[in-house]
Amino acid sequence: MTWLRVPGADDDKRSMGVLGVVTGSERYPGAAVLGVEAAWRTGIGYVRLWAPRRVQDLVLARRPETVCHAMDETSGSVDAWLLGSGQDARERDPALRALLLEALGSGAPCIVDAGALDLVRGHAGPTVITPHEGELMRLLGLRQRPFDRAAGAARIAAELDAVVVAKGAPTHVVAPGGAAVSLEARTHRLATAGTGDVLAGVLGALVAGSAAFAAAGDSLASMATEAVELHGEAAGMAAADGRPITALDLAEQLPAAVADRLSR
Repeated sequence: MTWLRVPGADDDKRSMGVLGVVTGSERYPGAAVLGVEAAWRTGIGYVRLWAPRRVQDLVLARRPETVCHAMDETSGSVDAWLLGSGQDARERDPALRALLLEALGSGAPCIVDAGALDLVRGHAGPTVITPHEGELMRLLGLRQRPFDRAAGAARIAAELDAVVVAKGAPTHVVAPGGAAVSLEARTHRLATAGTGDVLAGVLGALVAGSAAFAAAGDSLASMATEAVELHGEAAGMAAADGRPITALDLAEQLPAAVADRLSR
């Protein structure tokens, strides 16, 4: 079973999934570049980005097919949202807060990362959160390491009624009902800045492409699991022969990882 979409004769850019993206900031513009790059390279049909002008310019320089919107522009129709990567809640202005809350309250599936995690309790639709260890600690109200990440992820999944992707080695994917899986990547070269932004983009593409199934049973957790697996497979390709990698190297290997998975 795969959630990767292969277009048919009747498909167009919208039927292949429309992903709304509210990521990046003046301080961390690269998160939007990486997440958008990953979504396109996973096979999404349409990406719409809401971001400051500097972020838009950097994204368009890399991925000119992206449709960009001002922060105060109406959100319109999307199949899923990717929110919060490269943002800091302490620096969030009213326009960004309003846009994040609108997306979370829309009922569309949401992938929530980093600077939007503090708002996730207001979500109205199927939701996945992707905290790293420090962010998971903050959600749990913990101050000291070590702690049981798997148990913590299970607790937060139940509290928030959301799928939790607790990033790390291993990565734990936990559904609200308690179903859980732990996944080891093919390489620890993933321990570099921006790889989490790439994972969020991969997951956004899978969910937007299969949004009609995202609320059904454990489908959203299954999508999250496949995103983590695909992310790890692309990392293994990028780090072949022990090469150091950057997050962009990882994103550039996604088409090969997608093709390999579809050929099995």
